[in-house]
Amino acid sequence: MVSYFIVHLSRQNGTDMKIKNGSIEINFECSGNKNGPVVVMAHSLGCNLHMWDVQMPMLEPDYYVIRLDMRGHGQSDVPPGPYTLEELADDVIAVMDSQNIDKAHWVGLSVGGMIGQSLLLRYPQRFISAVLADSASFQPEAAGPIWDARIKAVRTNGLSSIVDATMERWFTAAGLASNSSDVSAVRAQLEATSDDGYVACCHAIMKLNYIDQLPEIQVPVALIVGAEDIATPVAGSEAMHAKLPNSQLAILDNASHISNVEQVEAFNNVLLPFLKSVS
Repeated sequence: MVSYFIVHLSRQNGTDMKIKNGSIEINFECSGNKNGPVVVMAHSLGCNLHMWDVQMPMLEPDYYVIRLDMRGHGQSDVPPGPYTLEELADDVIAVMDSQNIDKAHWVGLSVGGMIGQSLLLRYPQRFISAVLADSASFQPEAAGPIWDARIKAVRTNGLSSIVDATMERWFTAAGLASNSSDVSAVRAQLEATSDDGYVACCHAIMKLNYIDQLPEIQVPVALIVGAEDIATPVAGSEAMHAKLPNSQLAILDNASHISNVEQVEAFNNVLLPFLKSVS
């Protein structure tokens, strides 16, 4: 049984709240059309709920949007790690329960898409559909040393030591060269992320292995991936598409890992029609 209660309420471009899930506080924001379908959104590793700011003008007129900071990120608490994807998913259910949300559409990018898979498999009755963007369903054995090296770098020199390399994975060269305010905002989110929270979520990602369970997911799923994504390559989304019985796949040109920011219009042109088709 998930326990929660609302411990904070304020107003800033929507309704910002914190709920207590067990011993930790999870921060989230509610905005948009309170009479519309509910969309719950989770961000990438190293970002926060504001990663989705560029989608809000399109979503808020018709949807009631709940965006959360996953534990270890943003304004949510940073409990000792390591975390699991199941813990991160249970935080989502606590937020939904606190708002009396029985069913919602899920939108998650990167680890947000991994959390979405945990939710769809463990709480299938709670979700109408899902968008899994720039994500994956398993971690190959060869990825272990890469994650170990990244964790060691953060533990030794802080998250600031890997910001430049991370941004080069997250955006194409053209995207970085654009010096857009949206790209700069993502960098600022990464720079503000807790070292401990980042590492604890890395451990959750390292345990990812849902690929053989994907055929159990029956709700409509839209897979979106940047054509130049080297963090979660197109092949991973294609493997998910082959396993998910009710899925569609969109590959966005001139986009890398944070495709919702790098190609806002193209991403929205997949997201909105999908949500309308399944609402």
